[in-house]
Formats: sequence, C-alpha cells, structure tokens
Amino acid sequence: MSADGCFLFRQYQNGKILPFRSARPTPTGRGVLRGQVLVLHTGIRRFVCATLATALVACGSAPVGPGFYRVERGDTVSKIARENRTTVANLKRWNSLSNPDAIEVGQVLRVAPPAGSATASTGAGSSANSAKSDAAADSLAQNKAGPGVSLIWPAQGQVVHSFDGKNSKGIDIANSAGTPVLAAATGSVVYAGNGLRGYGNMLIVKHNDDYLTAYAHNRALLVKEGQTVQQGQQIAEMGDTDTNQTMLHFEVRYLGRSTDPARYLPPR
Repeated sequence: MSADGCFLFRQYQNGKILPFRSARPTPTGRGVLRGQVLVLHTGIRRFVCATLATALVACGSAPVGPGFYRVERGDTVSKIARENRTTVANLKRWNSLSNPDAIEVGQVLRVAPPAGSATASTGAGSSANSAKSDAAADSLAQNKAGPGVSLIWPAQGQVVHSFDGKNSKGIDIANSAGTPVLAAATGSVVYAGNGLRGYGNMLIVKHNDDYLTAYAHNRALLVKEGQTVQQGQQIAEMGDTDTNQTMLHFEVRYLGRSTDPARYLPPR
C-alpha cells in the first residue's frame, strides 16, 4: 500500500508482467493487493483501464492527514507557514527542506510538529512569539543588505516597478521581447520551470548558503536545473509569460526572504 492509501498491484497482459501501479480500494474494501496477478482479457480491457485511470486520479488528489498539507500551484513556504500559524524555520526543519524555494505542486509537507517534539508542547504563546520573530527577521532582511554577494544588472531596460516588500518582492525591468537575461552572479540553477503561479517561466539561481536570485516572466529559459552559470552569462530571454507586459521580474532573496535588489545592484 502506498503512503496515501492506494494499493499497489502488478498487471499481467499479453504474456508480459507490467510495472506496479496504484489503485484505491473499492467501497466494499476489496482492493487489489500487492503482487496480485490481473489478467486483462481483450473484451474488458477498456473498462478496466478506465476504472484504473479514475482510481489513479483519486490517488493523486487524495486528502492528507491532520498536520500535513499538499502543495498547490502558487504556494510558497512562507505562505504555507503563515496560513498554518507556524514559521518557515519550522517547516524547513520538519520537512528537511534544504531549498524551501523549490517545493513542487503535489508535494506533501508536515505543517504541525511531530508528536512529543519540543515545539508541540510550547503552546500558542510560543507560536505567537515565533511568528513575531519571523516577521522581525523579514523586516531585517528587507531593510538591510547582507554581506557576501556582488551582483550585476540582470537585463537592460527601464525599471518600471520598485521593491516595496509587500505587493512587489523585487523589481521589474521592461524592455523588448527577447532581451537577454543575465545571471546576476555566479551560481547553480535550483529551479527552472513555470509551476509558480504569477511568475511564468522562471529561474532561481543559488549563489551561496545565504543568497538566491529569481528571474521571472521569461519568454525562453536557456539553462536547466543543476547547471552552473557564470556571472553575466545569458540564462533566459525576456518575455511576458503570466503577465501583461514584457519585462523581467528580478528578486534577491537573503536567508530565504525577499530583499530590495537595489541595495545590491551597482548604479547605472
């Protein structure tokens, strides 16, 4: 049985054993058991396949238990922490998240402390104090540039939106479609995709243990996850994916929190 309650079974079809698949038990409780051999005769194959497809969809969207949360499109770790009255630090610790910016849609996260843990017994007062500490850390990250990184401008163009820490977590640089988007510093690509709602085709580059930069709304991504990029290397083409204007949305994240890129970029 899989973690979400789906049974694993093995098909036997046309003389071949197929890989394990999952199916939810029937309402009578008579599900398919691991290792059970199913012979799919030609006359009923379509019916069985349709039934299994329905079961697979159900397994993929099965509800999670108390204290857990399934990541949806547009979610971030900070948003999940806020909605579950906990801190980003707790979610990172409970889920062993080395890179909280790379969570995936459908991923199941623990959002409550394991039974018997120190955090579980601290009570609501401690949770409130943790939330206040987290907010204070957010304010510090936004208003004070940390050490250890030297950035260049990621694209040519006009800054049409500045950082405010609330509605805008970075700056927006407008130019024509296809304008080169450059790596602001040397680092490793830890995210390349369009799974975060509102960001379109997006790249996240990790520069060290403290700093990440994010590049959103691109027309095309020219690098892949795990690839090392050099400062000034073209990594994307400016576009308008998931926005109504051709521009680059550029963010700097210090210790996992968005901070004003203007504090790190050289004057023009």
